[in-house]
Amino acid sequence: MRSLSVAATGMLAQQLNVEVISNNIANMNTTAFKRQRPEFQDLLYQNVRQIGSQSSDAGTILPNDIQLGSGVKTASVYRITEQGNLTATGNDLDLAIQGKGWFKIEMPTGEEAYSRAGAFQRSAEGLVVTADGYVVSPGISIPPDALSVTVNETGQVEVKLAGQVTPQNVGQIELVTFPNDAGLEGLGDNLFLETPASGNAVAGIATQNGFGSLLQGFLETANVNEVAEITSLITAQRA
Repeated sequence: MRSLSVAATGMLAQQLNVEVISNNIANMNTTAFKRQRPEFQDLLYQNVRQIGSQSSDAGTILPNDIQLGSGVKTASVYRITEQGNLTATGNDLDLAIQGKGWFKIEMPTGEEAYSRAGAFQRSAEGLVVTADGYVVSPGISIPPDALSVTVNETGQVEVKLAGQVTPQNVGQIELVTFPNDAGLEGLGDNLFLETPASGNAVAGIATQNGFGSLLQGFLETANVNEVAEITSLITAQRA
């Protein structure tokens, strides 16, 4: 029966919908997580009677057609990259981007990855790194005897050393933007890779040329609305 196969495509589509929503809810406390949404399209139609065709030798035209649909398919699962809320942590190396921009991360393979999650730490060598130990480009080293670390809104990193009145500049955090942020490929661990769909990375300095500003002692939260996701989950399960 056609109705069973058509209904089966709908159930498979709603199963994927539930999986995407569940992943959003699971990551509601993940730093800088960007929620996802599936996009569906109808499948090909079978034309039983073609609209506009002649219905008699006198040249009469059919005003309507008969098309039978064959179900639904998943077109894409797209990422919504809107800004998340900012929460204060008080940690000197916690950085949040307010506006456009991505942090540039140096992978062990030599590739460059990108992240919005600014929960950085200090390695044994004094480098600013991610939670997995990946170096935040361009490799800023903090002296071991630094009394405090300050990062201003443009990304300049300054440290206060004992016996010195003037802070010492130790580096500049660079940001990058993409023509299409939703085209980045997710790697997990809050990391993304450039793809042909995202366009080429454009490097720059925070607060300049459309880049967002940096906030020290803050982290960006996930842009997941718990109430909306639970409502969508109930709707998908019923469907």
